[in-house]
Amino acid sequence: MMGVKLESIVERLPVIEVIGNINKVIHNVVSVSNTEFGDHDILWISDKNISLIEKVENGIVICSENARKYNLNKACTYLLIDNPRLYFLNLVKEFFVEEEVIFISPRSVIDQSVKIGQNVTIHAGVVLEKNCEVGDNTSIDSNTVIKKGTIIGSRVKIGANNTIGGNGFGYERDQSGNLQFIPHIGNVVIEDDVEIGNNTTIDRAVLGSTILKRNCKIDNLVHIAHGVEIGENSLIIANAMIAGSCTIGKSVWISPSASVLNKIDVGDNAVVGMGAVVLKSVAPNQTVVGNPAKDLALLKNKT
Repeated sequence: MMGVKLESIVERLPVIEVIGNINKVIHNVVSVSNTEFGDHDILWISDKNISLIEKVENGIVICSENARKYNLNKACTYLLIDNPRLYFLNLVKEFFVEEEVIFISPRSVIDQSVKIGQNVTIHAGVVLEKNCEVGDNTSIDSNTVIKKGTIIGSRVKIGANNTIGGNGFGYERDQSGNLQFIPHIGNVVIEDDVEIGNNTTIDRAVLGSTILKRNCKIDNLVHIAHGVEIGENSLIIANAMIAGSCTIGKSVWISPSASVLNKIDVGDNAVVGMGAVVLKSVAPNQTVVGNPAKDLALLKNKT
């Protein structure tokens, strides 16, 4: 790939200080776990792993000011940053990610009633059923099915092989004890800047909407049931299951393989631990773990 001048990067993304040669050219973005580092490689090191900085013998290192406590290699250049990970993220987005080609595949199936904004990318095998809406600068990857009436905002990224807006799992027994399906006549609303991974299902509401609020992030293999609301800036991680009519607050972290029982509220800034089974509501700022899920702070006090 063509090189990027470090001086140009620092002009676009200011740093606290550059230690070393600012005239270097970057060709590769690498991990600190590499066994060899080239003079044109760039990597980041968190404070958690800051001791690894002494093993880096070449290249450009993004790190915090805590790097000053270690023996720095004269062959390296160091960019001192308050938040190395965030800086690295912005660096990759600005200089190393190829712009997505904007197109609508002729192998997609789009109902004539669908409203599509500007600069939308729709890959092969995507299905958009009647009365759906897709906002500006949104992308939908291959073989994702968007069921009728789904509303998708702007700058949304939806991965491959998802089903969004399908019927939820709702039944009621009749007088004979036979299960009768409850019709789901609501929809799904996905607000701006939401990201959804691959192989995830999000069910339509029985009435009203299943809602994914602005900037929430949904991982691969997640199930979000009918009538759920996911708050702004929340993260739902792989294999998590959010049952019907749950409300997940703002900036919540739902860990891998966690399950949240139907009609549960999870408050703002709460954390649900890996594999936790949540059977009762979680207060704001609370961390719960285990099966059944319990307050982590109380568990620590008992020990």
